[in-house]
Amino acid sequence: MPGNETLSNLWPLLLYAAIVAFLLTAILLLSYFLGQHHQDRATRLPYEGGIQQSGSARLRFSAQFYLVAMLFVIFDVEAVFIMLWALGFYELGWAGYIGAAFFIAQLVVVLIYEWGIGALNIGPDTRAIFKAYNRLKTNKAV
Repeated sequence: MPGNETLSNLWPLLLYAAIVAFLLTAILLLSYFLGQHHQDRATRLPYEGGIQQSGSARLRFSAQFYLVAMLFVIFDVEAVFIMLWALGFYELGWAGYIGAAFFIAQLVVVLIYEWGIGALNIGPDTRAIFKAYNRLKTNKAV
């Protein structure tokens, strides 16, 4: 019967799931019964970590922060693709190598473009700081 064969192939998975469920329940129950129970004033406050809460949680961040975060996520996902390509390097052959080289070349072009438009400048404008410094230096020399 095909049903018995499927069930006999699944028994290790079912046994594993049962052991995990048992251990999870045992750990939670033991920590509840053996753990400390206290009702301090700060216990019910959010962000209980030693820092007092101040101000609103609705902070405004500059759009530059979100742009850098999106760039990080994009390049992080692309790194995963390159890692997967590296795992199948020998099976993919030259076609895979050329495809990966093209992919990395596109990444380099996009990175240069983003650098050129200033998407990676999250600190103070260094050119403006150097201009102000040179102006200050020139005025002191006069």
